[in-house]
Amino acid sequence: MPTPSPDPATELILIRHGETAWNRELRFQGHADVPLNDIGHEQARRLGLRLAGETAQHIISSDLMRAQQTAAPAAQQLSLPVVTSAGLREQYFGIVEGMRADEIQALHPRAWEQWLEFREDHAMPEGETAREFHTRIVAAIGALAAAHRGQRLVVVTHGGVLDMVWRTARGLSLSGPRQSDIPNAGFNRIRIADPAMPDAIEILDWADTRHLADLPPQPTYDQRRHLKRS
Repeated sequence: MPTPSPDPATELILIRHGETAWNRELRFQGHADVPLNDIGHEQARRLGLRLAGETAQHIISSDLMRAQQTAAPAAQQLSLPVVTSAGLREQYFGIVEGMRADEIQALHPRAWEQWLEFREDHAMPEGETAREFHTRIVAAIGALAAAHRGQRLVVVTHGGVLDMVWRTARGLSLSGPRQSDIPNAGFNRIRIADPAMPDAIEILDWADTRHLADLPPQPTYDQRRHLKRS
């Protein structure tokens, strides 16, 4: 009998970075290089223990500090180096990075009003549109799938990146507020069967936080709350 061909599918364990002080203060982080806070480091430690039971061939992280710090305990548990990629960064929010929603509303009222429309071709001043962001993320995920056919990867990235993955997998519009739960240091697993079709994503597991039990409640930036107020 002929030998079966190896499975060309790539499995990605997607992780949003651990908590930062700016998460706690509900500030727009984007490309700003913010470190984990104490809770974030504990989340990362527990995540590393959770991932110790996985068989993975590579760990890839956004090059931003909060993602690399989240990846470090997993790298130690799995005895793998962390490879960084700027393509896995969060959406770029331009001049409003570091600001809270109320500060943006006060200092850039028109930009905030447009943001609440959640249109795929709108960006914060000097920032990245949802369409541009989505194109970047699908390309980055596709490149990983093509380079690592038949392997399992741990990918540490950002909430906006996971939002783009969720929307792509579910066939949702890029317009409108987030529709999925994306906790810090949560465990998510996807499968890409064909690297030539990186937008054909199968979700195997999403927003699993069992390893974070008994930690303080996470801060939640609910875009829909702002939408209701508009």
